[in-house]
Amino acid sequence: MFKIHQAPSEFVQLDAAPSDCASCGTVERLGFQFDYAYQPIVDVVARRTYAHEALVRGPAGEGALSVLSQVTEQNRYRFDQACRVKAIKTAAQLGMKERVSINFLPNAVYRPEVCIRTTLEAARAHSFPIDHIIFEVTEGERVEDGPWLATILREYKRCGFLTAIDDFGAGYAGLTLLADFTPDFIKLDMALVRGVNVSKSRQAIARGMVRICQELRVQVIAEGVETAAERDFFLSEGVTLMQGYLFAQPVFRAITSAATTSWPAPMHR
Repeated sequence: MFKIHQAPSEFVQLDAAPSDCASCGTVERLGFQFDYAYQPIVDVVARRTYAHEALVRGPAGEGALSVLSQVTEQNRYRFDQACRVKAIKTAAQLGMKERVSINFLPNAVYRPEVCIRTTLEAARAHSFPIDHIIFEVTEGERVEDGPWLATILREYKRCGFLTAIDDFGAGYAGLTLLADFTPDFIKLDMALVRGVNVSKSRQAIARGMVRICQELRVQVIAEGVETAAERDFFLSEGVTLMQGYLFAQPVFRAITSAATTSWPAPMHR
């Protein structure tokens, strides 16, 4: 979706200066409208919603591509900042008590401590806890400056945010990114999750990733779970956080709970 293609020193040339941050999170200044749908990330053992991922949509619920196609090199920074502010504001308005997971654009970050400022201000303005905000960065795109991305994520963690690497196992950085930075969460790519119960190769790869994360004390989220068999495989491997259509589809401008039929059978001793 988005690529990191500039050296750290070049990020200051994107389209906002530090002094410009006061209004950089406003949708009006961005020039086009967007909104969010929310999909729950569930804890299948506790049978509760753990977090909600904010998924960008058009103002009338159109798909993400209708919005992302309007993002350019010139407005990328403003879009990234507006996304953060709107996701937090909407989560607060919806009365969200769980965590909110927000995707961010690492190539829109020129100085992490400056770019975080609008996020902190939005959290304070809407009384949303800092430690309930998860920042996801996708691993499915080419990351040519892994150490710079690790620096960004470390700064987010230092400020009290939770961090996640999305689509893990799908892209280019892989284990190298994990070696440079230990996030709070790894979201396994749905291409690895789909059909894992009938694929020996997927099972072997998934088990290996889960074991690595367990050793590093990183929580694993199985993303794209659509069947009870997929759920049960990951549960048997000690993964309790999951996301996918088995539990709930994204809901536009609203939050929802997992379907009661999606929970695994209680385990008896």
